[in-house]
Amino acid sequence: MPRQRRHPVSNTALQDAIAATGKPYTQIAKTINAVGAENGRAMYYDAAAIAHWLSGTTPAPGTVLVIVEAFTRLLGRGLTTRDLGWPHVEAASDKPWEGDPVAWVIRLGRDDMLNRRSLLSAGLYSLTALNLPPALLTTVDRPGQPRQAGDSDAERIRVMSSQFAAADDLFGGGHARTAVLAYLVHEVGPLLQGTTGQTRPALFSAASQMTYLAAFMASDAGNSPGLAQNIYIQAVRLAQEADDPVAKATALRGLAVQAVELGHPARAVDLAEAAASTLRGGPPRVRAWMAGMCAEAHAANGNPKAALTALRQAEADVERADSMPESQWTGTYGRAALEHQTGMTLAHLADLPAAQRHLTDSNRARRTAERRSRALITCRLADLQIRQHHPDEAAATILQLRADLPLLTSGRVKTELGRLRASWVPARSNPTVEQADQLIASLADH
Repeated sequence: MPRQRRHPVSNTALQDAIAATGKPYTQIAKTINAVGAENGRAMYYDAAAIAHWLSGTTPAPGTVLVIVEAFTRLLGRGLTTRDLGWPHVEAASDKPWEGDPVAWVIRLGRDDMLNRRSLLSAGLYSLTALNLPPALLTTVDRPGQPRQAGDSDAERIRVMSSQFAAADDLFGGGHARTAVLAYLVHEVGPLLQGTTGQTRPALFSAASQMTYLAAFMASDAGNSPGLAQNIYIQAVRLAQEADDPVAKATALRGLAVQAVELGHPARAVDLAEAAASTLRGGPPRVRAWMAGMCAEAHAANGNPKAALTALRQAEADVERADSMPESQWTGTYGRAALEHQTGMTLAHLADLPAAQRHLTDSNRARRTAERRSRALITCRLADLQIRQHHPDEAAATILQLRADLPLLTSGRVKTELGRLRASWVPARSNPTVEQADQLIASLADH
């Protein structure tokens, strides 16, 4: 129960919300701090801060949004700033499932290129935003002079997506992310406004693919999960407008990956299952990609039976696929990717030796150009070795990345490396651990 107060309550709405949670001030403050950390903001609120708010203090607008998201999670229902007794604060990214997705992409891209990645412009990572609407609009009225789209327009976007994806594989999502956003804002967006003709669906499909890539790169960069989430949602909506189930499933899967990595496995299950059901059949390789994500999400959510069933389905679909992975834009879900997904699924299920074998096999099958994927998997492999009480082996594993790490700009890889450094502190006297620790430390100045 909340503690006894020394000062009178002037914010009764906040008082009611606190009472509805049934949580003590310390637990509420802990949730607020966790939401802030998830969104890249270090917060250190405690029970005293909540007492100040109850007495009439109003936090800064960005902090207010974090507090609202925290109470939304604690109460399991959507809230506004007014519900907590504060003036209306609306982030520019509120309600990402509404409005014109083309306008959304252009605005989010412009804001990010101008470094306006505050919580008010990029938005918070929101669990409410993961609630899929029962129906999506298939067409949107938007301004622009009517024009006929051609096959060449869609082909240019697809080729540029492939080029940018290759750069992402080599150097990580933080490297050319603003270039992708600039292309979306200045080249793709204007093409979509007012476009008519038979090629229009292909154009919107290609735009969805590039928007998905922009979201994936933003997520990999790691500095604004809310931005990545909102861009993923627009990729879903553009795919819906194109009537492209593969592109839509791919974007939903991206949201599921993000949810797992941020620690929301139950929501990841819903998104992964939605992605799989969206396909309406589809190519076997893409079905395997979605089933593999379902396996990882179920495992993270503590459902081994569903996880192993989905994993068997992914294996069967990969065996069934008769095309080379590169022949599909979703492209690379083959044996190496399946081994990674299997390893992650087994790691969530605490079968660490088997998980280690599969991650090792995944890395062995990777192409040289897949630098970021190899680095990320190597970090996860080292984590498994730490969890099996072999810090020296983990350090030796990381030292294999000497040449790769300085070339990467990946928030996800940086986060994994930070976790490793924290976990092998007791073993730093080991020469191999010390050497690996110094390697990671040197990257901070790179």
